Amino acid sequence: MSPNEVSAVIRPVAMSVLNPEAHFTKLLTDSRSLVSNDSLFFAIRTKRNSGTRYVQELYGKGVRNFVVPADLEDVERDHFSRLEGANFWYVSDVVRAMQMLAAHHRSLFPDMPVVGITGSNGKTIVKDWIVQLLAPDHAVVASPKSFNSQIGVPHSVWQMTTDHNFAVFEAGISETGEMEHLRSVVQPTIGIFTNVGQAHDENFLTRNQKVAEKLQLFIHCDVLIYCADHKEISSVVSEKDAAKQMKHFTWGTGEGNAVRLLATHRGERSTRLCVEYDGRQSEIEIPFVDRASAENAMHCVTLLFYLGYPAEEIAARCRLLSPVEMRLEMNEGINNSLLINDSYSLDLNSLLIALDFVQQDSRHFNKTLIMSDFVQSGIPEHELYAQVAGLVAERGITKFIGVGPMLCANRGQFPEKNTFFYASTEDFLCQHPLNTFQSETILLKGARRFCFENIAKVLQYRSHETIMEVNLDAMVRNLNYYRSRIAPTTKLMAMVKAASYGAGTVEIANTLQFNHVDYLTVAYADEGVELRRNGITVPMMIMNPEEESFDDIVRYNMEPDIYSFRILDAFNDMASVFCSDGRRVPIHIELDTGMHRLGFSGDDLDVLCQRLMRPGCVLEVQSVFSHLACSEDAAMDDFTRRQIELFTTWSRRLKEALGKPTLCCHILNSSGITRFPEAQMDMVRLGLGLYGLAPEADVQAQLTPVSRLRTRISQLKTIGRGESVGYNRRWVAARDSRIAIVPIGYADGLNRRLGYGRGFMEVAGRQVPVVGSICMDMCFLDVTDVPCVEGDEVVVFGSAQSLSQLAAAADTIPYEILTSVSPRVKRVYFQS
Repeated sequence: MSPNEVSAVIRPVAMSVLNPEAHFTKLLTDSRSLVSNDSLFFAIRTKRNSGTRYVQELYGKGVRNFVVPADLEDVERDHFSRLEGANFWYVSDVVRAMQMLAAHHRSLFPDMPVVGITGSNGKTIVKDWIVQLLAPDHAVVASPKSFNSQIGVPHSVWQMTTDHNFAVFEAGISETGEMEHLRSVVQPTIGIFTNVGQAHDENFLTRNQKVAEKLQLFIHCDVLIYCADHKEISSVVSEKDAAKQMKHFTWGTGEGNAVRLLATHRGERSTRLCVEYDGRQSEIEIPFVDRASAENAMHCVTLLFYLGYPAEEIAARCRLLSPVEMRLEMNEGINNSLLINDSYSLDLNSLLIALDFVQQDSRHFNKTLIMSDFVQSGIPEHELYAQVAGLVAERGITKFIGVGPMLCANRGQFPEKNTFFYASTEDFLCQHPLNTFQSETILLKGARRFCFENIAKVLQYRSHETIMEVNLDAMVRNLNYYRSRIAPTTKLMAMVKAASYGAGTVEIANTLQFNHVDYLTVAYADEGVELRRNGITVPMMIMNPEEESFDDIVRYNMEPDIYSFRILDAFNDMASVFCSDGRRVPIHIELDTGMHRLGFSGDDLDVLCQRLMRPGCVLEVQSVFSHLACSEDAAMDDFTRRQIELFTTWSRRLKEALGKPTLCCHILNSSGITRFPEAQMDMVRLGLGLYGLAPEADVQAQLTPVSRLRTRISQLKTIGRGESVGYNRRWVAARDSRIAIVPIGYADGLNRRLGYGRGFMEVAGRQVPVVGSICMDMCFLDVTDVPCVEGDEVVVFGSAQSLSQLAAAADTIPYEILTSVSPRVKRVYFQS
């Protein structure tokens, strides 16, 4: 697209087009994404940040087209004018400009059927299942993963090309006024309204208002598909004049629906849906047993009936539906490698997203891509693999392994060095020497038919079936929630001590570094050394510096918490050895305002200042801080306010005595951020809230737990009434019972107090008691009333509620449950 075309579409307030020959093909909103010189960067401004801060960085990477806010300071605008050959469009609303550009792009395909999907749940699954069902007949373009926001939807629609003949896009909103903008971008011809639930209720006056807002997406649709059994949707649709004008193609259990659901039969591994359409009954089987999957499948089935597919064909395709994996998984790989598994789908856009994810890993220079043939792309084969080869070269992939006959046929498009080609997955597994994978990041990207899960099994470091899943996207959402609660100028320190509350160390720190936290904090220097050795460069505070680790603290550019005169003098003596060149070593001063754990008291301040100012002191105070003892307890608010007052007074004395009026001060923890916003000062410290847990119900509703501990049923046994399980016969069956043995025990961190019926786990969506004594490596569940088979998943904890219940049953707190999970439990990291 040319500069003149951009100007005509987004109608800028002002523009500075210095290079009319420039053009772009990619939209860019994140400076950390992989960029190229044909990108158009939208400098979006948020409460916390502004994209204009990254214009200079992107200019250095070759980007020459920028859309920026019109109300820039004169100094910033003047600076931009000096960037030779760069084009700037100044607009009143950067996000709206991006949407207008995407809407224009959508209008270039007036004859393409476009399905627009909205609802509280199921949007992504319905979208991906539609793609699976239509793939044999259509070149479908769809939203990548869960790109359904005000920014994600334009990115999705921008993918449309003449190579496609069908489109499916999802759209999500969180408040009024948003859907109208997304409608102009998607311009759907077919609408699917999945359901309505509690999500974002707080931003709407009533549930009906939320339904009406979501319906804005479908105003100009030819047809609207929804479940008539959802009364809130049906009632609003029947009341709105705009909705009355479109065709309704509904499904439900009652008469009068276009597709009637007559019965649902759930088996152990599948569900049979008995449906009636056009006077004819048929059975459609899906390989899922949960109710949500049945509802999602019915939306898809109804769409296919509307499109004219016969029932027999719909049934045949539904039997082959695959689970929708909405995540990139990170696992520990063989030979000190990192394995990133995205072997669930393959198209150019998802490949770009996966390559973005690879670039976040700072541990390994060598990056390997193992990729299969594209099953369907809508792009001529020679052109497609030329684009792939270009991406491999452009994105810093040091080794490429292609699997499939088409890649083999197009191997000439790739450089000869460090490229390997195999006709099938089996050939790769038999012929490629696995010992050549050493200390590298490996990305698996394959279409389902190539069964890359078999490659994942051999490249993944072995561990038992008990797994801690860590949702990195949830962590970022929690981080951004707390960022929204503090001033843009307030810095944020993130706690990654105790292996990031059990979630893992390097992976968590890497994500936080990528998302621009200002400081990381660990408990001991060896934790910090591990992070530094793995490419973490963020400023780092050590809360418990030990004398034997002082040299590592200085050598690895870390900053100790100084809480006593003994530590102060000992650290200064050691640091002096490193600072013969006049260098000063950063430290943080801890004050004890009432926790009475560590820290200087008010009576120590005069002597402390004298020690810090004396000749021979090579220490430079970076911040002064204190710990709140009970910020989450409303009954203790007077005590908390007294702590804040003391800290304010003492820190002021330090600032004056040291002659540092801008010295960074911080006292608020996670609860303090939300309950005492007036005391956020220069920086806040985010701990358990970052991991999705908060004692306040209103805050917890905004957070998503990051960690989920799961295992599987190893064996099922039937025992008679009066028989026992486990050591010492601590539990005796009061009835004939069915017992599940699962591979998690106290060596994995499962508290022994959770045995004997005190603790619960989840099987098939239902809580079941832990019975008998918990063993070192396994425990027992009473699953008498729950249909399950060996190999089924068992969730130890996943939600805030389940974690709190476990903690209460063990007479402890969620912190201990999280941090007790043993290192032998494999951590799997993913982005949803």
